[in-house]
Parts: sequence; C-alpha cells; structure tokens
Amino acid sequence: MDTKVQDQMSIKEAKLRIVGKIFHYSVDFFHKHGFTQLMPVMLGKSVDPLGPDPGSSIVGIPEIEYQGELLQLVSSMILHKQVAVKDLKKIFIMSPNIRLERSERKDTGKHLFEFTQADFEIKDAKMDEVFPLVEEFYVGLSEYLKKEAAEEFVALKIPIFEFKAPFAKFETEELEVKYGKDWEEIISRESTQPVWAISHKREFYDKEDPTKPGAYLNYDIIYPKGFGEGLSGAEREHEYEQIVMRIKRDELDMIKYAQYLEHAKEGLAPSAGAGIGMERLARFLTESEHVGDVTMFKRVPGMEISI
Repeated sequence: MDTKVQDQMSIKEAKLRIVGKIFHYSVDFFHKHGFTQLMPVMLGKSVDPLGPDPGSSIVGIPEIEYQGELLQLVSSMILHKQVAVKDLKKIFIMSPNIRLERSERKDTGKHLFEFTQADFEIKDAKMDEVFPLVEEFYVGLSEYLKKEAAEEFVALKIPIFEFKAPFAKFETEELEVKYGKDWEEIISRESTQPVWAISHKREFYDKEDPTKPGAYLNYDIIYPKGFGEGLSGAEREHEYEQIVMRIKRDELDMIKYAQYLEHAKEGLAPSAGAGIGMERLARFLTESEHVGDVTMFKRVPGMEISI
C-alpha cells in the first residue's frame, strides 16, 4: 500500500472496513462448514436471563406489550437456538443482542449495550467438538485478513495478529486459586495467545457436569494483551426436570419461561454452541482502546447517544 493510499484511509475507516471483513469471513466460515443460517430474533416470550452469571451487570431486560402479549428484548438467542437445533443439526445466526449495562461499564473498554454475536449451535455436540471448530475459525481468520485486509492494517500501522492453535485450557477454579477474583484480567495480560477458561457457574441452560457436581460444561475464550473475554459457550442443559430445578434454584420467574418449558417438556436435543462477540473480536484485532471505537454509532453504557 503506497503512502498516498495510506493517507487517504482514516483510522476510523480502516477499523470499520476490518469489521465488515470479519463479518464476511464469519458468515462464509459457517456456511462452508455446513451450518444453516437463521435470521435473528429480537423479541421473545422466553429470553436469556443473564443471571446468575457474576459477569452480568444489566439494569434489566426491557419489555413491551404487543397485541396483548408481553414480549422481552432478546439479550441472546440461546433458548431459541436450543429449540431450533432440534430440527436443524448445525445452525448459526449473526445475532444482534441488547443488554442494557449499568453506566459504570462505560470505562471497561469492552462493553456495549447493543452488539452482534456470531452465534452457533450444534446438535448432539460435546465441548471437545466445539474447541477445534472455534480454533479453526480463529486461525483461518488470520489467513483471511492477511489476504483481504492488508491495506487496512497498514493504515492502522499494526500487524495482523496470528492465531495459533491449540489454545491452552484452564479450569476457572484453578485460575481463581492462582490469581484471585481478577483472574480474567491477569491471565489475559500474561497470555500471548487466546486461552480457554472452563467451568463457570452461570445460567440454568449451561449443563452441569454429571460426573462432577458443581462443575459446568461451559467455556470462554480470553483474548491476550489485556483484551479479555471474547467468546462464551457451553453444552446445554436439555432435560426438562433439570431445567425446572435450575430455574427454581436461581429464583427466576417460571411464568416467563412457560413457552420455553413447553418445548423442553416435548424434548430438547442435547447440543453445544457459543457466541463470538464481533465487536470485541474487532477491538482485539485492531488494538482499539474501546470496543465503541470499531462501531459507527457508539452504543456505550453511560455515554450519550448521538443519533
């Protein structure tokens, strides 16, 4: 890329073009791997409660009344994915999520109250099948960006990060023992490649390990260089009795999950999946200070909306 072209491309333009290319790659990757793309759902009767995940800090899930029915804004499509994957073995959605985070999240650098996930689910899958697929996604992304986004990274004056698999795996419990409650930030800053953090106590739909009570078959990817969590996923709890027990344990409103529980009673398929945060991935790759820096219209908690 010559100096004239570099001068013409602003930092903002380069970042937005990289975001678009990450989206292009992601959609193409899942299609090439035999996934069926579904359209996103933005309103639902039963939605992800985002609790008791200790990492959640939402002020609440907005509700609207439409044609006599009470609907909630979708914070993630996990429950819908569980229903859909029963008939479609492998699915993915470029899924917009709305999570009204508390204003103190403004300065974390990694929170938006509107963002998009490359959200996928695989019927009858185990977590050990998800790991190599995800690692292939990241390694392939490096190669794709070298071919398709070289000019943008020259404009940013940074190298294209080279993902190298396999990623190291750590139990959350061992990370907490070693680093304390701020383990995510510390392991992120110490790592040169992404790492898997496994087994968090989270929402009712993440499957508990039947061989190890109190442990969970879920996983996050933690990006290096201090950029933190960028993917969250799990094997899903699919047995009706277990789901009911977990909802009651978490003291959630059973009425709000009535429709979902009807599907569970009819029979959900075992599955595993994850959501890859597109903006967080772009922030990491572009070495941006804030995730809002890779968006055209910032949706940062605590920040005034411009339009």
